[in-house]
Amino acid sequence: MAGPSTIPESETLEREQLVPLYRVVLLDDNDHTYDYVIEMLQKILVFSLDQAYRHAEEVDRTGRTVLITCELPEAEFCRDQVHAYGPDWRLPRSKGSMTAVIEPAS
Repeated sequence: MAGPSTIPESETLEREQLVPLYRVVLLDDNDHTYDYVIEMLQKILVFSLDQAYRHAEEVDRTGRTVLITCELPEAEFCRDQVHAYGPDWRLPRSKGSMTAVIEPAS
């Protein structure tokens, strides 16, 4: 009886390489403070203060920041967590959460 033509490790590696990845992108607005963004990212994504600050600065400067790159279920969960975080209590005009979108990483 002939053995398998590929070893199991290479089959797993090939399968993993075919899984599409997605980016979760946080979009800027004028209804949330730096403190809100930093707090949200530390709670949702367990970012350090420095990591969260760099994302807050980037979203303010460029209008967007890539939070994570991952498989679709995790990306959807992250996006949903951002959308569920709620308004910034520091700004009376803040009526809801920030916006995050999912885009293909390729």
